[in-house]
Amino acid sequence: MGTSGLIGEVLSCGWKQTNAKAKMGDDSENQLEVDPEDLVVEGCRMPVKMASANEWPLAEILSRKEVENRTIYYVHFIDYNKRLDEWVERDRLNLDKMQLPKKDAKTPVKDSSVSKGNCSSNSRASSPEREITNGGGGLNLMQRNKAAIGRKRKLPMNEAGAPASQQQMTGIPVIDNPSSPVSTPLSVSPTQLSQGQSLVPSFSQQSLSEYFSQSSQSEQQIPPAHQPRQTGSMATDKTHDDIITRMKNISMIELGRHRIRPWYFSPYPIELTVTPIIYLCEFCLKYVKSTKCLERHKAKCNLRHPPGNEIYRKGNVSFFEIDGRKNKSYSQKLCLLAKLFLDHKTLYYDTDPFLFYVMTEYDNRGFHIVGYFSKEKESTEDYNVACILSLPPYQRKGFGKLLIEFSYVLSQFEGKTGSPEKPLSDLGLLSYRSYWSQTILETVLKLQKSADGERPQITINEICETTSIRKEDVISTLQHLNLINYYKGQYIITLSPEVIEGHEKAMAKRKIRIDPKCLHWNPKDWSKRGKW
Repeated sequence: MGTSGLIGEVLSCGWKQTNAKAKMGDDSENQLEVDPEDLVVEGCRMPVKMASANEWPLAEILSRKEVENRTIYYVHFIDYNKRLDEWVERDRLNLDKMQLPKKDAKTPVKDSSVSKGNCSSNSRASSPEREITNGGGGLNLMQRNKAAIGRKRKLPMNEAGAPASQQQMTGIPVIDNPSSPVSTPLSVSPTQLSQGQSLVPSFSQQSLSEYFSQSSQSEQQIPPAHQPRQTGSMATDKTHDDIITRMKNISMIELGRHRIRPWYFSPYPIELTVTPIIYLCEFCLKYVKSTKCLERHKAKCNLRHPPGNEIYRKGNVSFFEIDGRKNKSYSQKLCLLAKLFLDHKTLYYDTDPFLFYVMTEYDNRGFHIVGYFSKEKESTEDYNVACILSLPPYQRKGFGKLLIEFSYVLSQFEGKTGSPEKPLSDLGLLSYRSYWSQTILETVLKLQKSADGERPQITINEICETTSIRKEDVISTLQHLNLINYYKGQYIITLSPEVIEGHEKAMAKRKIRIDPKCLHWNPKDWSKRGKW
């Protein structure tokens, strides 16, 4: 071959390689032209614009669907309450900062060198517990687990050779029968501290600090969610939370004069969830799918108030006591309605162990539901509230505190202290803290000096007896308000002029109060009844 032929062959090869590279470049460009919207799948995270504000918090995509040839996404804003979750369109997604979901760990694939022959090529990998063997003795993990059953664990030993104490094992100090200072009288001193009134207790620093540390630890000792409670609790088991219950399934409900947008999931019949509005009878809470069905129901419904006994009436506010066993249908529908606005409580179709107290507002058309709370007939932990709710149209009008006050008035009639069932929702915690603060301050400020000019005295136990608020809630409220200070060797409760002024303004806004004289109710001892 000549020189010219060799050069021509080299040039042709170079031309072919150049064309091949060009084609590969065109293919790679075509492959890279992917719509970012196609990458948005369930579990992705990205900034999403909120509807109520010009903010772009991080949100997670829970679902997507096609509506009228466009894709919408259901998002949950991270570190925000689930009632803010909503369906959004693409223009509210910041796809440039999208975070793809993390892939779950795959099942370990069995090594082909371990066992062959009986296992086909397309069979599923066996469990590692049955296949991974101990290198030396050939004892597999399953056999070792069986051998370990019944084996006792040795207690840790301290330096002296004795079994370690609980504090040495966990690092948490153990308090054995701490002395309780709550029965020690708090004396109201006329002397001003920081230009404010002061309550001067006489108990020691060690006993009070131990008691406060113990009460704060007891508040944090909430039973794990995976362990069901044995007291008929309505607390939600978050371990069974799935993608269905995380999404709102109802767009709107109509209750009387109000149309309300729900906050959370509620297991209404699936054929109603596809309708734009669910219509409810405001007296019996029956749910229907259209206005025509609601009109037909109203023509047959004879109720103009909740079923049960009216135990309180003052002005246009009334309370009805409803037995969950005697009025099961109404109680279940009430739970369905409440679940639309309570995420931290689960729905119980077995309403027999509960009493429901429904607050209503009266006009010439009947008694309209405003809110309610439920309580167990027999509570081993002396809870006086299981669920509590004021409907959104009546919120921020004082009805929430009225429900709370009524629950404590019932506890006073029963002659015991009470506390709401934990956990509380964010709005519920704010309402209860506000009520506790106002009630405790109201009790303290009512104290008068004695005739000889000595400081009046009151104990924490006496505050509990006067207000029916549980001891732990009284102490936690004083700590939350930062009213307890250490001054000249004593713990004092300081009420500054700002605290007193704020309390007076708050009490001036509470124009609706519960009058115990208007309550016609006798507590029942449910433990002596064979059947509820």
